[in-house]
Formats: sequence, structure tokens, C-alpha cells
Amino acid sequence: MANPGERLILAFDFGTRRIGVAVGNEMLKSATALEPLPARDGIPDWAQVTRLIEEWRPDLFVVGLPINMDDSESEMSTRARKFGNRLYGRYGKPCEMVDERGSTREAKTLAREAGHRGNYREESVDGLAAALILEGWFAHEEGLPGGRTTG
Repeated sequence: MANPGERLILAFDFGTRRIGVAVGNEMLKSATALEPLPARDGIPDWAQVTRLIEEWRPDLFVVGLPINMDDSESEMSTRARKFGNRLYGRYGKPCEMVDERGSTREAKTLAREAGHRGNYREESVDGLAAALILEGWFAHEEGLPGGRTTG
């Protein structure tokens, strides 16, 4: 296990049809979107997840937690936590949940500014949302605004 500050992190933007994925290096504070994982009712192909873990060998998982604007949790919050618990249970790596409010909206805005045509089923922004979640986690770790973690 790498020391804090030197860890490789896989971040996930949980969804029922797709799960966005990004990889980041804690030392560089950089996040890169990867191909999203297809999911059936929020359940990924775990063999595909295992290949991702074997390829990147992360030290930590970060999972976006969809929290309502009034700070309450929803059914999707429960499902995202369950996904994070399964990651930990299957791969034995620590998993931190991060308040992801606004990450998908921000990802869509950034994609539009970069010329995205608006068909998000065809051209997913889930990986970009996962990268934004991870960048928010980096900001929180640095004590900067914009990063919010939860229990």
C-alpha cells in the first residue's frame, strides 16, 4: 500500500445503466476519465471491474455519493454506498464516499463547451463526472473548497 500522498486512486460515478470511471494520482492531483462500465440496474460486470483493478492496481477507491441539495440521501445514495461496500468487500481496498452534487451537470457543461452534441446515451460523460468527483476529493484532501467527503 502506498503512503498517503502517493496513492493511485480509482474513482467511480455510480449509475444504474453506466458507472463512470476515472483514475488519478494523488501526488500529481490529476484525474483522467476512463471508459465507463456498463451496468444492469446498477450492477456492473464484476469480471470487467476485476480487469480494471488488475490493470491499474489502485490503493484506494473513491465513489461519488449522490446527495440531494437539502443534504438528504436518496435511494441512489443507498445504492452508491452498496456499490462502494462491494468494491471494498471484493478487492480489500479502502473506499471513500464523496459528495458528488453537481458533478454530472458540470460534466455535461464541460462536454458541451468542448463541442458535445448532447446525446449523452451515445457519448457518455460518466468518465468525466468520475474525474470531477476525484478532483473534488483531491481538493478536500488539500483543504480547498469544492471537495466534500462523507462517511
